[in-house]
Amino acid sequence: MLQACDALDSVKDGVLEDPTRCHFDPAVLACKNGAGADCLTQPQVETARKIYTGPADPRTGQNMFPGLDPGSELSWATLTGPKPMSLAVEVYQYLVFQKPDWNYLDFDPGADIQAAVRAIGATYDAIDPNLKPLTGHGGKLLLYHGWADPGIPPRATVNYYKRVIDALGSAARANVRLFMVPGMGHCRGGEGTDAFDPVAALDVWVTTGKAPDQIPAAHLTKGVVDKTRPLCPYPEVAKYKGRGDTNSAANFTCAAQ
Repeated sequence: MLQACDALDSVKDGVLEDPTRCHFDPAVLACKNGAGADCLTQPQVETARKIYTGPADPRTGQNMFPGLDPGSELSWATLTGPKPMSLAVEVYQYLVFQKPDWNYLDFDPGADIQAAVRAIGATYDAIDPNLKPLTGHGGKLLLYHGWADPGIPPRATVNYYKRVIDALGSAARANVRLFMVPGMGHCRGGEGTDAFDPVAALDVWVTTGKAPDQIPAAHLTKGVVDKTRPLCPYPEVAKYKGRGDTNSAANFTCAAQ
C-alpha cells in the first residue's frame, strides 16, 4: 500500500496525508503459485477489499458503514480477528436482543444493525447533525480522528462532519471544526504526529473567538520528538512547501487539496 500511495502527498514518510486518495488494490498481492506466507489467497484478497470498503447489506449491496482506511493495515486484528470484539457481541447479547446465548455467527447485517438502532440508538448514537442548540449560543466543537484508526472507521467522523456542515450552512466552520490526523491510530499511536493539545486549541478558540487554522503536532520516538507537522482543519491538508526538512512543520502549510 505504501509503495502505491505514500508519495501521493509529495513526501515519502510512511504516512498518508489523505488516505481517500489511495486506491490500493490488494489483488497485487495475490498468490501466483498456491498459498504462501508472502502472498494472499483469493479469499484473503476479497476479505482485504471488504475491510477497506466496509459492510454492505447482503440483500441490496448498499454500503452500511465505512471501512478502514489505507494506513491502518498493521492493526487490522483489532476488528478482523478470528472472533469479534467481546464488546460488540455483548452489546447484541445483553442490550439489543437481551438474549445471553445469542451467537455472533447468526449476525445478519441487513436486519440486525437496524435492530440495534431501534433498541438502543436513542441512548447510544450521537449522529444528529443539528448542532444549533450548541452553536446558537456560541458553543464550539472541535473534532479529531486518526486516519489510521483500526477501531472506529475514520470516514464515519468525516461523513458526520459533512452532515453538520450541510445542516448548519456555510457559517458552520465558525463553530465546528474537524482535524483529521494522518497516520494516527485509535486516539494515539502510529507513524503520524499524534502528540498535540486539542483542549488548548479549543480554549483559545472559546476565549478569543478565533477558530484554529491549524494545531501543532509532533511524533515522538522513545520520548524524543523526531517529526512535527501542522494538523489542518478538514478538508485542508498539510502540504509540503517543496524545500527544507520534511520532518519540520515549518516547511508545511495547510491548504485545500
